[in-house]
Amino acid sequence: MCKKDIKSMSVNELKGLAAAYGEKPFRAKQLYEWMHKKLASSYEEMTNLPKAFREKLERDLPYLCLEALEVQVSKLDGTRKYLFRLPDGNVIESVLMKYHHGNSVCISSQVGCRMGCRFCASTIGGWTRNLSPGEMLDQIYRIQTLSGERVSNIVIMGTGEPMDNYDNVLDFLHMISDEQGLNISQRNITVSTCGIVPKIRQLAGEKLQITLAISLHASTDEKRKELMPIAYKYTMGELLDAVKDYYRETGRRITFEYSLVAGKNDTEEDARLLADKIRGLNCHVNLIPVNPIKERDFRQSDKNDIELFKNKLEKYGINVTIRREMGRDIDGACGQLRKSYLEREI
Repeated sequence: MCKKDIKSMSVNELKGLAAAYGEKPFRAKQLYEWMHKKLASSYEEMTNLPKAFREKLERDLPYLCLEALEVQVSKLDGTRKYLFRLPDGNVIESVLMKYHHGNSVCISSQVGCRMGCRFCASTIGGWTRNLSPGEMLDQIYRIQTLSGERVSNIVIMGTGEPMDNYDNVLDFLHMISDEQGLNISQRNITVSTCGIVPKIRQLAGEKLQITLAISLHASTDEKRKELMPIAYKYTMGELLDAVKDYYRETGRRITFEYSLVAGKNDTEEDARLLADKIRGLNCHVNLIPVNPIKERDFRQSDKNDIELFKNKLEKYGINVTIRREMGRDIDGACGQLRKSYLEREI
């Protein structure tokens, strides 16, 4: 019997599964709808499926449903941080953020991360494994079920590097936007990458309508190398060439993520150099006051420096915003909640 988790299976794969059990093809559509539209938490809830079929599925394909180990709720803005346990005992984290335009969920794509970005808590423990499409989907399903809130926007910007789990992320994108499931518009989905150039080019060929966010975080190759090991493999020139190709293929505006670290990348000269590199590209710069973690000595730029940086970019004609800080009174930064949980369990 197939060992793929059942929530990662397409309708066609489920038809094959149904046939293997002697069931009619329409059972596959019913099963898919229970998992991806009705967000069932068990086979038992699938009342229009024959009991014998459900029992066989339970025996051969244990139902994937993430367990919420911990939920932190911000008293400042209502942000909810979820710590989920996977079937193999690993833990991941996800975030529900409430905005005036709708509810946004930030999900993880891997257990841990191997990219080594210096300012990120997600990478401190290294990489354990990739998440399946079903495990990515179920972060959204559990949050929607537990919170009672409809999710309208998705950001793949939690723990992990999505382009390092390319095939599973691609399957996830097709399934979450499938009209037979939650049918979330691809235009409301953002995929964030630290810049794995060949995968960006491959993604461009998929002709999806998602937003691509590039974690840039520096104005020169030298400064980027201090913060992001991926910069040793791909120069900013190579990265920006791939980004320009992505825009030509998809017509989708690019987002550049730029974490401001005091004394590292937050000067007006950095702003000028950054503007020189991205001017003329249909893009938006998202300035992020870095979220300090105890393992690093990075400090957040002060408000005056952040405003000066923003104003300088605007002077050069760059579209820029300062990201609103969410969940600062909880373990809000990527990887913080998972890391604190693992430290307590040791």
